[in-house]
Amino acid sequence: MNWLNQFSLVMRSSLTTLRESVENPERTLHQLIIDMEEELDRVRCSVAQAVADEIQMRRRCERERADAERWLERASTAMARGDESAAKAALDQKLSAQQRADRYAVEHEKQKTDSEKLQASVRDLEDKIRQAKQKKTLLMARMARASSSQKINAALERSGSRSAFAQFSRFEQQVEREEALTEAWDRMDGKDPDAAELELEFARQEHAQNLARELAALKARTTAESET
Repeated sequence: MNWLNQFSLVMRSSLTTLRESVENPERTLHQLIIDMEEELDRVRCSVAQAVADEIQMRRRCERERADAERWLERASTAMARGDESAAKAALDQKLSAQQRADRYAVEHEKQKTDSEKLQASVRDLEDKIRQAKQKKTLLMARMARASSSQKINAALERSGSRSAFAQFSRFEQQVEREEALTEAWDRMDGKDPDAAELELEFARQEHAQNLARELAALKARTTAESET
């Protein structure tokens, strides 16, 4: 069954092509299925030839058996009219036809068994192609997920050095450095950052108290006006 080996070779080479052709996986999968179907068509042609041989052998066997029956009838007819010589000759032809029919029958059984196996193999290959078509969508989804994971991993690797995240982190560090230098110069100039912060806190509290007094006064005026 060389055609089975050829089909297996196509399947293996197709898988190799799938691993190597990742730039356009959808087109690759589509082409693989086309290749499988074309190879299956060639296999079908070979199997059809084998089935045709089996049919021809069956018909030969049937013709020889029919011929044997005709010669037997002729022998009977000759014997009925008393022509033993003709009956004997007819029986000789009947035996020859029967022998040929028997040989054809043996060959026909062999070819019938082989053709049935070949047809079962074709159905199995057709089922595999149907499964491949059904798996195509799943394979595309898996390929897309793997590609996305690779892109995410690459982005995360870049984020450690050249990405916007790394640049933002370096900018933050520069700001902190500038703030530290400013505080250092203030201390060198005799300024106390803690005292300045305390002064700001007092100012905030004084502002809050003033705001509270203003609000209370506004409420009192509003109440008085409403009562008059």
